[in-house]
Amino acid sequence: MSTENNRHKISIKEMMSARYGENQRLSGGCDPALAVRCVNGTFVGKTEEDVSVFLGIPFAQPPVGELRWKRPLPVQPDGGVYEAYFNGRSPIQTEWATERASYYPQGEDCLYLNIWCSRVCTDPKKPVMVFFHGGSYGWGGTADPLYDGKNFVSSHPDIVLVTVGYRTGLMGFVDLSYVKGGEDFPDAPNLGILDQIEALRWVKQNIDGFSGDPDNVTIFGESAGGGSVSLLPIIDEAKGLFRRVIAESGSVSLTFSKKECADYTRRLLKESGCRSMDELMALSEDELKKVNEALNSYNNFPQRDGRLIPLDPYAPYLDGTTVDVDMLIGTNANESNYWIGEVGGIVPFRFSIPVKFENDMRLLSPSDRKRVKKAMSYMKGQEIWRMTEFYNEVMFRLPAVRQAESHAKNGGRVYMYYWTQPSAIRYCGACHAVELSYVFQNPKETIYTGEPADPGLTETVGNMWANFARTGDPSVPDFDWIAYDEKRRTTAIIGRTPQIKCDPLKTQRELLSPLLRYMINASYASLDYNVPFVRKTLAIALGAAASFAAIGVLLFKASKN
Repeated sequence: MSTENNRHKISIKEMMSARYGENQRLSGGCDPALAVRCVNGTFVGKTEEDVSVFLGIPFAQPPVGELRWKRPLPVQPDGGVYEAYFNGRSPIQTEWATERASYYPQGEDCLYLNIWCSRVCTDPKKPVMVFFHGGSYGWGGTADPLYDGKNFVSSHPDIVLVTVGYRTGLMGFVDLSYVKGGEDFPDAPNLGILDQIEALRWVKQNIDGFSGDPDNVTIFGESAGGGSVSLLPIIDEAKGLFRRVIAESGSVSLTFSKKECADYTRRLLKESGCRSMDELMALSEDELKKVNEALNSYNNFPQRDGRLIPLDPYAPYLDGTTVDVDMLIGTNANESNYWIGEVGGIVPFRFSIPVKFENDMRLLSPSDRKRVKKAMSYMKGQEIWRMTEFYNEVMFRLPAVRQAESHAKNGGRVYMYYWTQPSAIRYCGACHAVELSYVFQNPKETIYTGEPADPGLTETVGNMWANFARTGDPSVPDFDWIAYDEKRRTTAIIGRTPQIKCDPLKTQRELLSPLLRYMINASYASLDYNVPFVRKTLAIALGAAASFAAIGVLLFKASKN
């Protein structure tokens, strides 16, 4: 790792550590204008200009001790008065430069939420927006400055904004049914989703104290968060806890089968040296963190277990289960380019994508391989970029399209977008997560944009998301956003000047949509490197090495003459 990268990580860690504090119980008086009575205590916030901020409010009992790897339990009634000045801890995860919350202090005790509400708007029934962060279900947290809600609420004072922490990775999505004693931990594969449901129950019960309307809740999220808010409408336990959904770059496709989840469990047992749940339960928090770091390259998505999440997660959208939920869903034009930075740059990206691609092609029937070949003939650029576009389609855009069209078939109201405003970072384009600084109205948060977000588009996007939360319609003045249906497939193309287009990338959609049945996802735990691309690359490398060796011999001989 370069010295510059080390300095960058140290700088991030110092910044995040400086934000940390632990909320204390108060014994003296407090400002009644900043004190809100909830079922589990009175929480005292702070002011930031025209916004009241409440950080680190517990929404469930700490999932520690005997509650490790168990479903979250509701908070206990409490008459105490507590500070709400600091974020709760981030969930256990490996430190990672693009996930700044990973540098915030971590712990098993991580089930906390944050609330922003206006000090100037006195409406007692404000729409509520509840955000679930991304991070491939293995990273992320509410402490990330990108998710600070102050600017959004300042721009939209009639809305209450909530951000929620949930268990990730090793603590939130692990199948323990393969472990001796694992039958006592049946919810372990989907604990992070259950945490989100418990947070929504807390919001339903308490948000009116913050001037929020418990009957007008919009859940929204990006990446894993987009996947989460796509799953919640098809889960019985979540019924009645929200009214609307905004899914950014995530859908029900971001899930694993039970078979795909098994690899992580095997690696966990091998790395920890444990053979039973008793031994896993005996691990200290520090030991868990070390195990998690060793397993950094592997983590599960929510499991299609047939209990909480259906084996076919599209089916409930198609059969009308979700019809009462308004939905706004979309993806970015260059989703997969995000991983150029994650894998270490353009050179390793050029090697990793073909390996993944050739592994996935093995899953397809001969006729479906022909489909892929034909679809890629319509795509632009070098082969590496056509492969990248293939993943933009089958992992992101087309699952979102399937979810949207299924929802619309039964009369569900749904709006679709396709984000094209690019990042200024080289090779990124309109990559995964680039829209977040626009959505949160935090234009100076340039981690994905590379430069301050365009102010005009920032205002427009913020108004779109806010209007959807208010009314279920994201239209803004001078832009009539037409609802999506299977016939017209009207899609908002969100760039510097948003526009409506019917059925964008129609040919790619028609050719590649049948591949959705394979549920191709980001799992790379069992990639086979004995594929043509690797063999060809090794042959070229060995040939080049032999050539250089021969040249070296000739030069050596020439020097002796």
